[in-house]
Amino acid sequence: MRNEQLDQILSEVKNGSVSIEEAKKQIRAFDDMGFAKVDSKRENRTGFPEVIYGEGKTADQIIRIIESLKGSTNRVLATRIDQMKALQVMESVNDLVYSETARTLFWKHEEEPDVLYNGYIAVVCAGTSDLPVAEEAALTAEAFGASVKRIYDVGVAGIHRLFHNLEDIENATVTIAVAGMEGALASVVGGLVSNPVVAVPTSIGYGANFQGLSALLSMLNACSPGISVVNIDNGFGAGYYATLIHKNIHLGAEKI
Repeated sequence: MRNEQLDQILSEVKNGSVSIEEAKKQIRAFDDMGFAKVDSKRENRTGFPEVIYGEGKTADQIIRIIESLKGSTNRVLATRIDQMKALQVMESVNDLVYSETARTLFWKHEEEPDVLYNGYIAVVCAGTSDLPVAEEAALTAEAFGASVKRIYDVGVAGIHRLFHNLEDIENATVTIAVAGMEGALASVVGGLVSNPVVAVPTSIGYGANFQGLSALLSMLNACSPGISVVNIDNGFGAGYYATLIHKNIHLGAEKI
């Protein structure tokens, strides 16, 4: 918690407008549910609220975490939610949007704007088989208030398709490049544009792809500078990191 926020709470306790018990709740850094300690103050520290990782959690646990987060933020994102679990959660929590492709659940307060920053993030995807990871990245960025331009099925096997969309990629604040197989797309994009590239290897590919390891190593060894690489199939991590860059560029431009 920032010093000015703490000063405000203590002042309210002093003048009697806030009780000691309420002040304790506001100062406490997390909501302890026993099975989870929900980080309700994360948005104050990092700029983005805590995100729920759905794999391994029950529908009831996800419901309780979502309800807790709704009390401290205007945007709640849950990732890696299968369809059956999503339906169970949506029966109890209103106004959730589910993406079967990305396996995400998203809630936004009705008064919260869709887009918070100027410009857009380009999500460039090599093939249709990579779409689940690309959509996880795109929807994560949108959940945090970024505008996204999707450029799909532009892998190096038909590189003319990439060139056809090059202007849109060049004009993005950040580019997310998603590819399986040998993961060459990130190197190609990195050598053509001036914006930062966040590379996402996917587990799509035949035997020697080693469930994404070959794409990961290709991206890590890319000769094009300006590329950052996240883990295999980590669309969420790419969307988060790209939006962090996008947000800071936007805020920096506002100060000029």
